[in-house]
Amino acid sequence: MLYPLDLFGTCIFAVTGAFLGVQKKLDIFGVLVVGFVTAVGGGTVRDVLLGHSPVFWLKDFNYFIAVICGVLAALILGRRVLRIKLFLSLSDAVGLGVFTIIGIKKALDADLLPVFCVMMGVTTSVAGGMIRDILCTESPMVLSREIYATACIAGGFAYFIMRFFSLADNAAVISSILIIIIIRIISIKMNLSLPKRKNA
Repeated sequence: MLYPLDLFGTCIFAVTGAFLGVQKKLDIFGVLVVGFVTAVGGGTVRDVLLGHSPVFWLKDFNYFIAVICGVLAALILGRRVLRIKLFLSLSDAVGLGVFTIIGIKKALDADLLPVFCVMMGVTTSVAGGMIRDILCTESPMVLSREIYATACIAGGFAYFIMRFFSLADNAAVISSILIIIIIRIISIKMNLSLPKRKNA
């Protein structure tokens, strides 16, 4: 059930990463690198932390194809990507939810405690974007703007709460993904972010 959405999310994350590379006037190789790390960086960090070798995208060529498709879409569309910003935002939210659950399930397979499973879910979802922002000399969005990782944390813990009450796994997965999507979309629409400490 999650695999097609995982590939779709990988492609969308590649689009957003590559588009930032285009905005930063990187060459084609630079755009490809930024798109690639955005799409698979989080899952790669997760697999390294969990001791999985080789990492997931080295075992499935479909992920590489998804990244290439995303990068080509960003290069071809250029600034026209902005015209489908709503679609990209919604797709990004779907990818965020799917990546979170996939990270959690990978951690469950490694017999980690729920809190660490959620951490692996968040890592899968946001680490690629953090690497992208650092490569493009941007302040990582997840640390400074909008509700991003917080949505993953909420959805991740919701998944374990539903498991605790013996909800069917598929229902818990779908519900958790929907929670992440809804929180993310609301935060974008209402421009919400976590409180920041004001300088004295």
